[in-house]
Amino acid sequence: MESEHVLIVAKTYPTLSESYIELVCTAGLRADGSWVRIYPVPFRLLDGERKFSKWHWVDLPLRRRDKDSRPESYSPVDRNQIDVSAEKVGTSDDWRERRRLVLDQGRGWTGLTDLITAGKRDEVSLATFKPKNVRFEYSRAESREWDENKLARVKAQLEQSDLFEEDLIPENFRLARKLPYDFSYRFEDDSGRESKLKILDWEIGMLYWNSLNAAGRDEAIALEKVRQKYGEEFLDRDLYLFLGTTYEWHKRGPNPWVIIGVFPPPFRNQMDLAL
Repeated sequence: MESEHVLIVAKTYPTLSESYIELVCTAGLRADGSWVRIYPVPFRLLDGERKFSKWHWVDLPLRRRDKDSRPESYSPVDRNQIDVSAEKVGTSDDWRERRRLVLDQGRGWTGLTDLITAGKRDEVSLATFKPKNVRFEYSRAESREWDENKLARVKAQLEQSDLFEEDLIPENFRLARKLPYDFSYRFEDDSGRESKLKILDWEIGMLYWNSLNAAGRDEAIALEKVRQKYGEEFLDRDLYLFLGTTYEWHKRGPNPWVIIGVFPPPFRNQMDLAL
């Protein structure tokens, strides 16, 4: 089976999985601008040389997920065959190469109603979206800890040495902590329709935890750091959102889309500011 060449542009914060311990939904772009969802990926259990960062090209054999009707959904044939490029697509020349790959090669959306309709028809489940009048919000999560029953079952799986056949769980591995806050963007589309979508980006979770540790466990300071980044710095840029539908709500939810990543290149000129 031939490998696919994919530029990783989005990774979600880890969630617990009874089958795979932890899962990270990973999304990327092929060279022609088409999207691909790579799932499941027990990212933090990958060998160091196979752990990929955003904006790295990776080569890996993929197969379509038979039970997933979302058109971009693929599974790794063998997670030990992930080849990560050493070169990263950087931000030089005002993010020129990233802009080309995301905005010029790929399709952009501005109407949420059209996007929801296309999703229900199984035409699309990953998208680059241009929002208007964006506001950052956060609130306490319904629970600050993982569900106790599910956590117990996942921990029991961790104790099984043959979980991944010949693979072993690293001795220093610790399950990801559940984020105690929900982070969201409220925005309008090009028709003025207002929506509020959760931000599930890996980076917002890590920003919160790193800021919390640096602040001596002061949540107010950590939340302010997140707000400054996502509610000020990114909103002063030419912000786009990477959206994805969830498997559970792709067909059933009135709006199944969530934010799996942000794309905030700088404005290129004064004309951009007027748009």
